[in-house]
Amino acid sequence: MNRRQLLTMLGSLALARPVFAAGNTALPVRIEMLRLSDAEWKKRLTPAQYDVLRKEGTERAQTSPLNLEKRKGIYHCAGCDLPLFSSEMKYESGTGWPSFFSTLPGAVQTKTDFKMFLPRTEYHCARCEGHQGHVFDDGPAPTGKRFCNNGVALKFVSAA
Repeated sequence: MNRRQLLTMLGSLALARPVFAAGNTALPVRIEMLRLSDAEWKKRLTPAQYDVLRKEGTERAQTSPLNLEKRKGIYHCAGCDLPLFSSEMKYESGTGWPSFFSTLPGAVQTKTDFKMFLPRTEYHCARCEGHQGHVFDDGPAPTGKRFCNNGVALKFVSAA
């Protein structure tokens, strides 16, 4: 395969409709999907949230106040309020984004992302399909995973 054929193939994969797979399959309850029009999402979200959650953007590293969040609580999707992570799953990865070694059961779905030509695993909220970030295999025990999340895509709810 020559370079042109490879780039054509990768380009067509990047434009293909995303196919989601369950990130965690142990759903305690059925999650009701939230589907809104583009105009409704724009009303509901800030411009930064809209860019990340609906357009799969990425916030700049070191810009989220959630990087420094140390209280006990739950991290929810900023788009639909679905709980995604507990504070016990959070750790300091040194990447500049809030990072977690696992998700709450059934909270996220994954797909393969070819935007940077090499495949990466992207994950989305299981309820609203809002883009959260990417998952990598360089995290701590017990999972070895790093769910690298855009802070603007999250809302922290303190346990206190």
